[in-house]
Amino acid sequence: MAVDSFSAKARKISANIGAHYVDNARKLPWRTPPGGKLPNPYHVWLSEIMLQQTTVGAVKSYFETFTRRWPTVQQLAAAKEADVLAAWAGLGYYARARNLHKCAAHVTEKLDGIFPQKESELLKLPGVGAYTAAAIAAIAFGERAVVVDANIERLVARLFAIDTPLPKGKAAIRTAMDAITPAERAGDFAQACMDMGATICTSKNPKCDICPVQEQCAAFAAGDMESYPVKPPKKHKPVRRARFFWVEQQGRILLATRPPKGMLGGMRALPDDGWAAGRDGHANPPIAGQWRVHDNIVQHSFTHFSLEVDLAVYQDEKIATNKDDNIWWPLDNIAEAGLPTLYAKAVKWKLKEET
Repeated sequence: MAVDSFSAKARKISANIGAHYVDNARKLPWRTPPGGKLPNPYHVWLSEIMLQQTTVGAVKSYFETFTRRWPTVQQLAAAKEADVLAAWAGLGYYARARNLHKCAAHVTEKLDGIFPQKESELLKLPGVGAYTAAAIAAIAFGERAVVVDANIERLVARLFAIDTPLPKGKAAIRTAMDAITPAERAGDFAQACMDMGATICTSKNPKCDICPVQEQCAAFAAGDMESYPVKPPKKHKPVRRARFFWVEQQGRILLATRPPKGMLGGMRALPDDGWAAGRDGHANPPIAGQWRVHDNIVQHSFTHFSLEVDLAVYQDEKIATNKDDNIWWPLDNIAEAGLPTLYAKAVKWKLKEET
């Protein structure tokens, strides 16, 4: 699809979306008003990392917690990784938190605490991919960059009825977004398109009656909005099995630190049986003794597989364990342990089961 093949349409779309954003921009803690001062690059970077595969509603409170606890990139870099991971707990995709900390350290130590402005330089930062680099360049620095997230992908695919199935269709969608992105205030325009996708051009039941680009929308003209973007058939998710272990004494619960690499790396969690994305756990307990097993207390969905979890509760009074990664955590303060959602679900089930 050539960029100049719909230049007149592109100009109209760009103008209408931009005008709509002026009066309808969502008020978010990392944003500044349309047409105003550019936002803090640290805030833009932090929010964009958090928003990867995560909704705005879920991110708001985490963003506010992080910026209150670590107001600058230098303060985040100086934090302990364990504290960053604990503060991230519940937001999912925990590799993002580890890369967040690495990136903060890189910007602080190698770049004197100043984020680069150019998309090509931003791409060199730990944990920053093509979308995030474009978003930071456009939103934080006003650079003209082509920003395409899931909301924009849906909006643009419908505007131009791009029928190439994803992921192959991403190239055509990016070309179309390039065509409608203005030279000035590209960050405002990107956020305007994000808002359009989130509030009007939604996956189901889009609000076409209030859409400012209804007249330019090819999918609306065909009466077939929800067919775009065209997605490939869903793949079957394998189901894995895991067993978590509950060891309690004197009001404290035994936790372990997960291995630094792999899923949920470096995070505090209940001891488990070594489950992984590609295999079931071995179900062997961490210490000898009597155990009472509760079957399938938690079901959790990851991107590429689902996990069914049993919980084994230690029954003996005497506990013998001296592993270096063991942590005895006060049960009445378990919410502060920063457990990943999967493990927090198991804790919640156990505490409810006791009442």
